[in-house]
Amino acid sequence: MATTTIAEQQLETPSDTWTTSQQSMGGVLPRNVHTTFNYYKDPGDGTEHAPSLAGKRATFNQPSVDLEHVVTDITGSVGNYTLDSHGFQLFAHASEERDFLDDERIKAIYYPEVEKLVHAITGASRVHIFDHTIRRPNPNALDPDDERRPVKRAHIDQSESAAFNHIKRHLGEDAERLSRSRFQILNIWRPIRTIYRDPFAVCSSHSVRDEDILPVKLVYPDWVGEPCTILPNRNHAWYYKYAQTPDEVMIFKCYEWKKDGRARRVPHSAFVDEEMANMEPRQSIEVRALVFYEDDSERE
Repeated sequence: MATTTIAEQQLETPSDTWTTSQQSMGGVLPRNVHTTFNYYKDPGDGTEHAPSLAGKRATFNQPSVDLEHVVTDITGSVGNYTLDSHGFQLFAHASEERDFLDDERIKAIYYPEVEKLVHAITGASRVHIFDHTIRRPNPNALDPDDERRPVKRAHIDQSESAAFNHIKRHLGEDAERLSRSRFQILNIWRPIRTIYRDPFAVCSSHSVRDEDILPVKLVYPDWVGEPCTILPNRNHAWYYKYAQTPDEVMIFKCYEWKKDGRARRVPHSAFVDEEMANMEPRQSIEVRALVFYEDDSERE
């Protein structure tokens, strides 16, 4: 099923319900926000971006610059933004899991729900979830590095090189074959509670030049990843959904194999909405999935 032709539809049970998240928003005026986004500041002297160390927040403190943008609220116009046109799309999808407190329960219940959702909206032949991240306050954390706070810096989760490496890492003997046909890395991003503070924004893929994207090494104890930091550009077009609820899922592309003009990668970031600074801290879960279209081997 192509994402550009998805009609509002309902699957069999409440836990499998998804639509293009439009019908519940009628009559609500968009709430655009004037704010700043944090970008990487190129020193301009040829200095390479230093590697970051997973779990060591201080190593993420690279030169930065804030740039003002207006974030467009897609309330009332959700259907105008699709995975292929902009690189992101909002879906209404109810989950059986509500609190996301237990990793094993998340993997047993939520992962299959997400796999079924991604199959339904993309028509992919294979979906493989390889990780998830939960962001919420942790009052018991003695070390600030143990907290997973909202990331207030424009970034992309994986570079192109990292996308291929994830196939090798997670799909074993099938990796070489799967790398020869179309695949994506999708991020399936869901609030755990309705979000007002530190909302989540995505940047339209076609507003971002390749020159704005800088791969960065991210070193884990057993793995070296490569996300991308983003250089500032006033032409970047940022979007969000005001008061996004747990039943509204933002799906966006971290990587797209196709080079035929469709959206390929989406920077994203939390941002500050000053009027909401005293609201409840944000809680969210994001799941990343390798998504394969094994019958599609035409890249351009």
